[in-house]
Amino acid sequence: MRTASAPGAHAGPGSGAGPDAGSDGDADGPPRPAAGADGRGTAVPVSVPFADTRARDLVWTLEHPPLPALATRTAVLGGVRVELRVLGASHQVVLAGGPQAHARAVETVACLPGADGNLPGSAAPGVPGLASYSFTSTVERLSGPELDRRVRALVDRLDGDPAAVAAAFPGSPSAVTALAAASPAPGCLEWRTWHAYPQTGELVRTRTRTRTAPAKRTAHPSEERSPAP
Repeated sequence: MRTASAPGAHAGPGSGAGPDAGSDGDADGPPRPAAGADGRGTAVPVSVPFADTRARDLVWTLEHPPLPALATRTAVLGGVRVELRVLGASHQVVLAGGPQAHARAVETVACLPGADGNLPGSAAPGVPGLASYSFTSTVERLSGPELDRRVRALVDRLDGDPAAVAAAFPGSPSAVTALAAASPAPGCLEWRTWHAYPQTGELVRTRTRTRTAPAKRTAHPSEERSPAP
């Protein structure tokens, strides 16, 4: 795994467009922010040696406490505090606040010591404090040049997004982990993550959609009539 000795970086301020940003094969997002003046985005460098994590080693769980982060970005979206955390072995997303101040959820996708890889293609468990939660993941196997191109385009697209963070690990320019979050509608939060493993030619993409409050019920026309005298 990518083993972390200590947190080494944090994301800077900016403005942007949320988790649909990125030339990673998804074209259903809002307009994306332009890259910097030199036309290139920049991932936060972390001083952690690049090692041999691969997609099959990743574990998805909602039961692991927050771990030390190498790079973070915190945003308040729809009244909920969302912390995007790049770990030495992948990512965590921490939710706090919202309609129930005590509500808290921690999504972990990482290589965890002693745990067998179990990254599901999809999952939709009940989560206390959330009205709904759904998770999906995709693993793509790409050639070296194609992975490099996809990662470079992703970093460019996320550059300047206030609700996104990308971290670059030493050893390869494509050894990048990135996260981006948004609130597409009131009471709704979603985030996407990207994990690039150049040593195996894999790009792992995840997408999580949540509702932090039950959707408002639309009254049937018969319920809107005045009661009979």
